[in-house]
Amino acid sequence: MQSLGRSRSVPAQSNGIRRDPAPTRWQYRMQRLWLTPVFRVVCRLGLPLGVVALIATGVLYSDARRAAIVQGFANLQTKFEQRPEFRVSLLSVEGASRDLTDAVRAKLALKLPQSSFDLDMDALRAKAESLDAVAKAELRVRSGGVLQVLLTERVPVVVWRGADGLQLLDAEGHRVAGLSARADRADLPLVAGEAADAAMPEALAIFDTARPISDRVRGLIRVGERRWDLVLDRDQRIMLPSANPVAAVERLLALNASDKLLERDILSIDLRNQDRPAIRLAPFAMNEVRRAQGLAPTTESGL
Repeated sequence: MQSLGRSRSVPAQSNGIRRDPAPTRWQYRMQRLWLTPVFRVVCRLGLPLGVVALIATGVLYSDARRAAIVQGFANLQTKFEQRPEFRVSLLSVEGASRDLTDAVRAKLALKLPQSSFDLDMDALRAKAESLDAVAKAELRVRSGGVLQVLLTERVPVVVWRGADGLQLLDAEGHRVAGLSARADRADLPLVAGEAADAAMPEALAIFDTARPISDRVRGLIRVGERRWDLVLDRDQRIMLPSANPVAAVERLLALNASDKLLERDILSIDLRNQDRPAIRLAPFAMNEVRRAQGLAPTTESGL
């Protein structure tokens, strides 16, 4: 029998040189470099992107190729924008009177049909809101190729007689439209004077306070761009203070309720001095007062 120990012997190398199991220097460096996160990212992303960039540079180096690529993208964009589902064929104007609707259509001057991508919505909104009677305009494209314009129309509340003639103003003093004759809007109160439109909220507050005598009110006159005169029938004028004119009207109504002041033969009542109101009588009433005092009548009125 043969010994088992001899079968376990390691066969000798064919060339007599023993192989070193350790990696070579370059293999070691590559293994260490591959363990670096930055190197792995560069190999996985940087190299492919670099190759693509080189190819793209080579393709785009030619002016003709660049122009062809740009034109191709432009053609694709045009085909997409001109699809039937993006085409606007109708214009709908809502929320306004017939006259204002026609004015908005004429102002927009749209040539339909056209693609919704060709519509400058901000510019169209600015055109619509440039009309005096338009307070706000909202534009949207509805299904079915309809451009919808929703308008908020200014509501006139007073007639202003200014340097440019008669104008209709809203509650904020914005011009709504011109007016050819006062009788065309006799239902609205009248204001007059320079810069009266700038104090419209105060004027409306005065009109509202004077509602108990509204049948006698003829209008308000702006004096010196700082205060109001309330004009009544029979040529009576109430001179209001620049500060808190509403309170002055309330005092006037209280005096009228107790003493029937406005029913007397009075030309004007000066309420600018809160502590000492002044009354100017008509000539006939002044002469009656002078006769009662034993004085000679005069042809001029006094205070």
